[in-house]
Amino acid sequence: MKSVYISVINDLVSDQRVQRVANLLVDQGMDVSCIGRRRKWSPALEGKRFKVSRFRLIFNKGPLFYLFFNVRLFFKLLFVPHPELFIANDLDTLSAVYLVAKIRRVSLIYDSHEFFTQVPELIERKQVQAIWKFLESWLLPRIDYALTVSYPIAEIYRRLYGTRFSVVRNFPERRKVIPGDYNSEESPIIIYQGALNVGRGLELMIESMKHLEKVKLLIVGTGDIESDLKNLVEEKGLSEQVVFMGRLEPQELAPLTCKAQLGISLEEDLGLNYRYALPNKMFDYIQCRIPVLCSYLPEMAKIVESYGIGVAIRNRDPENIARVIRFMLEEHEAGSWNSALEKAAAELCWEIESDQYLALVKETGVL
Repeated sequence: MKSVYISVINDLVSDQRVQRVANLLVDQGMDVSCIGRRRKWSPALEGKRFKVSRFRLIFNKGPLFYLFFNVRLFFKLLFVPHPELFIANDLDTLSAVYLVAKIRRVSLIYDSHEFFTQVPELIERKQVQAIWKFLESWLLPRIDYALTVSYPIAEIYRRLYGTRFSVVRNFPERRKVIPGDYNSEESPIIIYQGALNVGRGLELMIESMKHLEKVKLLIVGTGDIESDLKNLVEEKGLSEQVVFMGRLEPQELAPLTCKAQLGISLEEDLGLNYRYALPNKMFDYIQCRIPVLCSYLPEMAKIVESYGIGVAIRNRDPENIARVIRFMLEEHEAGSWNSALEKAAAELCWEIESDQYLALVKETGVL
């Protein structure tokens, strides 16, 4: 049985892409181990079909965190038995994985979940961004097998570094929605799921809730601006309408999403990473057959408009957003989106998209 080692810097709990890839390779008869980190509040990962190894670190952010994680990862991979394939997820694991792959002469796939050096957290921190850009410019031209999450990001990488990137979008597994999944509450539910970070449009959505009566907003996730968002909700007197659910595991999140009438993805145009993003949550909404309200950014708007499954909004005024939401809730109640959502759910799923991932694995000669 061929051994595959997948590295990622998070705790693996909510990283559905990594878990889907691991299960995909297990289905191909491979022995798969996922390596990440463990934080104090990280829940146990039980009942998985793949092995899990997570580091406890003294530092949880900043340069020393990235340095120590990569040092631990380097020595972990240097001594794992009989590796046939390494997979590095995102730039923050690539240094260690690349060096060990060269030393041990093991094939390496680089899976870029985003345009790393263009995330909003780096755009205003030019010195830190410059360090990551240096690493990117040194490593990416040396990578033989790479993939990312959207076609524009793949093209940018190709132009910058001459490296061919395959595209495997962040589609979830196909879900069959049953009647019991639907919302039984009187108030319509809007849901946001994902990181609570800068540029996600969450402040805007909270402002919009002032103009929506008898509508509830569920915010699922944690992140850097969580306390700021909670303070904003208190300040606006919206505690009854806006509910913070914290972080949920995928098996808890999907039934909750299916109880909503609308899913939001209102990212701001903060750098190329957000501009060309295709957020996981959009496709989770689709699999739960709920319409999507998204920003008018190229890749998101293309999906929403080509399938007719929601609205891509240009005018980001809170009152206008509230008007659009009222319209979308009425249309959802009337069943106007149903057939389009069924078609999108059947096509935008991991069962189809994973063929692209397997094709790249086959190129390495491991399959």
